[in-house]
Amino acid sequence: MTKTLLLLPGDGIGPEVTAQSRRLVGWLNANAGLDVSVCEARFGGAAIDADGVPLTPETLALAKASDAVLMGAVGGPQWAKQSYDKRPEAGLLALRAGMEVFANLRPALCFAALADASSLKREFVEGLDIMFVRELTGGVYFGEPRGISDLGNGERRGVNTQVYTSSEIRRVARVAFELAAKRTGRVCSAEKSNVMESGLLWREEVQALRDAEYPHIDLSHMLADNTAMQLVKYPKQFDVILTDNLFGDILSDEAAMLTGSLGMLPSAALGVKGMPGLYEPIHGSAPDIAGKGLANPCASILSLALALRYSLDRGDLADRVEKAVATALDRGARTGDIGGTLGTVAMGDAVLAALAG
Repeated sequence: MTKTLLLLPGDGIGPEVTAQSRRLVGWLNANAGLDVSVCEARFGGAAIDADGVPLTPETLALAKASDAVLMGAVGGPQWAKQSYDKRPEAGLLALRAGMEVFANLRPALCFAALADASSLKREFVEGLDIMFVRELTGGVYFGEPRGISDLGNGERRGVNTQVYTSSEIRRVARVAFELAAKRTGRVCSAEKSNVMESGLLWREEVQALRDAEYPHIDLSHMLADNTAMQLVKYPKQFDVILTDNLFGDILSDEAAMLTGSLGMLPSAALGVKGMPGLYEPIHGSAPDIAGKGLANPCASILSLALALRYSLDRGDLADRVEKAVATALDRGARTGDIGGTLGTVAMGDAVLAALAG
């Protein structure tokens, strides 16, 4: 049965890197037994310019009807002064909420060929393999009240609200425990239970779920600021890191640089079983290099691999794509962000050549 993949190229370098993933889908369809139909829609700033909003109801409906959604990137300085609901980033939050994806998987994997590109010494990062599980649709990014108000005395006030419920915490913790069971069986839960009630609830609920349903999982708790320090001090102590929306956003970006480049790291956003997943590179829209053919497409290609594994029922092809990226790197293929001179298309060519054997 044919599966459907929706591409949302978005803004900046998004269309360039997504195009390379589309090439891989075409190759896999023609040569590896994949049966995936690809369609495309406007999203983010591109949709604002054409449709007046970052996410149209039609695009959201198309996303929910697909088997998987692969996004490029959103945002750029030309939309920065728009009202909040008209910014590209608001479209991304609305897409996540509309698709009901709540668990963000962000692997921080250091390829052997790139260990020297890390900001840390090789011995600290070679073999690094951390999986972040970030809660994606709750917390301070979605809590109410929020906004900026004029207090009338020359002062202005900005408010954001951090809110979590037991069910929100438990469902994402369950994802982390299930993943850990297939890895080394270790989960570190990061929060700020010492100063935030939401963090205290997080710690209590995660521990209670582990005790009740996952006694075989080795669970530890760590304050988020200490987690940030430990990621730099000795990152290989971690396997699965479970955390909330805000801290997950920050910590996973920190870990990304340990691996050598944001341009190498994918992510997956998953909801209830049977619903489509949302896949995207961790990197942003990089407007400074947009349209120049310089962007690293590997994070998009590896996001496609995650889609093959978690939404398109082709874990075998996910393994092949990931191996092809590693092989291309071993052969010396590099874009500028990882110390090379290849452009976006040439890097895509290198991965395709490795995939073809």
